[in-house]
Amino acid sequence: MEGEMMINEDLVVIPTYNEATNVRTLVRHVLDHQPFPVLIVDDDSPDGTGRIADRLATENPARVSVLHRGSKDGLVAAYRDGLSRVSLCARGE
Repeated sequence: MEGEMMINEDLVVIPTYNEATNVRTLVRHVLDHQPFPVLIVDDDSPDGTGRIADRLATENPARVSVLHRGSKDGLVAAYRDGLSRVSLCARGE
């Protein structure tokens, strides 16, 4: 996972696939209105969503992290992998 995120009890997981036109607005809205960290899980979007997510993580390293997945496996798999990664980080693994 890119960057080091502070993990508390609340987290916003945003699965993405071809959301280059929306991801910046969505993440900005969460950051502006909620105190929670954000994990963007990108399903190997060919439209540049992953690069935009990386920029957001660079701009907000304490609150935004990115998990890049190597294939488009769907929404449920994106949530599962994202939450699994956060669980491992919370345990220090």
